[in-house]
Parts: sequence; structure tokens; C-alpha cells
Amino acid sequence: MRKLLDKLSIDGFILAIFAAVGVAALFPATGRAEPVVDDAVTVAIAILFFLYGARIHPREAIAGLRHWRLHVVILSFTFVVFPIIGVLLRFAPEVLLRPELYAGFLFLTLLPSTVQSSIAFTSIAGGNVPGAIVSASVSNLLGVFVTPLLVLALMATTGEVTFHSSSIVDLCLQLLLPFLLGQLLRPWVGGFVTKYAAALKYVDRGSIVLVVYSAFSAGMREHIWSQVSWVGVVQLIVLSVALVLLMLWMTRATAEKLGFDRADMIAIQFCGTKKSMATGLPMAAVLFAGQPVGLLVLPLMIFHQIQLMMCAWMAARYGRELEPAPA
Repeated sequence: MRKLLDKLSIDGFILAIFAAVGVAALFPATGRAEPVVDDAVTVAIAILFFLYGARIHPREAIAGLRHWRLHVVILSFTFVVFPIIGVLLRFAPEVLLRPELYAGFLFLTLLPSTVQSSIAFTSIAGGNVPGAIVSASVSNLLGVFVTPLLVLALMATTGEVTFHSSSIVDLCLQLLLPFLLGQLLRPWVGGFVTKYAAALKYVDRGSIVLVVYSAFSAGMREHIWSQVSWVGVVQLIVLSVALVLLMLWMTRATAEKLGFDRADMIAIQFCGTKKSMATGLPMAAVLFAGQPVGLLVLPLMIFHQIQLMMCAWMAARYGRELEPAPA
């Protein structure tokens, strides 16, 4: 099977992403399966970050924390460039974006970056993983406070905004704690992780496939596709593809202009171009309490799937550049 995919120039990772979408469309996680899938995602992410901690030397982790130029660039794209684009889309003609879908598209541009997928793609592509871990984590921590303020300022919402300390606690327990455990146990497990690095890369990719299945299942449970016409869905798909392409180009061009090396450029691309549905859905429920949020989060649902697929292809392409040429 592997040889056939190679002959057809088809990446198995991309096929797995599409398979996850197809399975979720036909057999979404519902009922008793829903908490099982959610728990599986939590465990997979914890294992993923434990392996990151075991792979990375403490000196590299500290260097990633001190790399302030990298973090400033990534956070600027997340909380400045994206919102500016969202505001400008207000003037887009109806043929590009229906008025009833604009609020949802603006909302997605105000969200923090993803964490696990940004870091996993950076790892697959051979980028600066310590820098990506710091930037993606800081983005989510800031997003707890910055996103509601941006929503209030740019979406003219009314009602009380509530900050939940559980978001910070979950971030620390699911990401930071496993990473620190990996760092502490690195003297004992580092050799194993290095020896079986080729096999363990499937943990990175498997976690992304599981996240895609879980996210698409959530959309199917909410019957979100019945709340908009097919024309609106096509508009969202086209606009999402265009936005991801634009941000991938802008992040790379900016990184090269500022003199970042290849590893940092990859981290900037994968951390600065994505928006977190895991953060966006609960935020929408809090910020727009008492209002129907199905149509509001539909653009986020579509954008999330597209960004994963496009970035998965790009990460696999970057990764192949690092593979030694066959003898």
C-alpha cells in the first residue's frame, strides 16, 4: 500500500485526514461514544506533549522561551493581522460572503491559535518545536482575555463577559504538565524516543487525525450544515481556502524579510495561520449566551477543517525535504 501511494504521489497523512472527515460524516461520535472520543483526544494530546518534552533538550526549551522576536511575530498575526482582515471583510460583496455569515467569519479571526495541531505540524515539518510550544500556549492563554475584548470592541456585543479560570487550568494540565514530565524523564526515556523517532512520528499525525474526527463529529451532532444554503457553504469554503493561502504566504514572506531561519519560519507559518475551534466553541457559548450560535460558529467549523488539511499537506511537504535521498 505504501509503495502504491508513493507511485501515485499521494501522502498517506492527507488520506487519513480525509478518511477521518468521511467517517465522522457517516458515523459521528454520539451518545456514549462522544465522551470516549473526547477522552481519547485528551489522552492523545497528553502523550504527544510528553513526547515533545522527552525529545527536546532543556537548553532548546529555554531557548524557545527566550526567542521573543518569534513570539511577537506570531502573536501579531494572531491578534492584529487576522482581526484587521476580519474587519475589512465587512465590505466584501454579497457574492463573496453573505451578510448573515459575516459575524461568524469575523468571530473566527479574533480567536487564538490552535495548540496541538500547530505544534504537531511544526514537528512534522522539522520546524522550531520549542518556539511553537511557547507561542501557541501563550496565544491560548492571552486569548482567554484578548478575544473577549476584541469581540466586545469589534462585534458590538452586549451582555456580561465571563472569564473561566478552568481554561487556564485545562491548558496547564493537558499541555504543560505532560511536557514538563517529559523533560524530567528525558534522561531515562530520551534514548528510546530518539531510537524509535520514525515510528513515533505517527503519534503526531495520529493526534491530528483524531482531532479532525472529533471536531467534525461535533458539527454533525449540532446539525450545523442544515442552517445554511449550499451557496453559503461554498462561499465559506472558497473564502477559507483564500484566507489560509493568504496567511501562509504573509507569514512566510514576513519571516524571510525579518531574517528568520527555516525552523523559525515554519513555526511562524503553522502557529500564525490557524484559529482554535476547541477554544472558539466554548467562547461563543459564553460570549453569545442566550443567542443561537450554530450559524455563528459555522465559518469556524469550515475554516478549522480547511486549515488542518492545507497545513497537513504543507507540513508533509516540508518533512519530505528533510528526508535523505534514496540510494
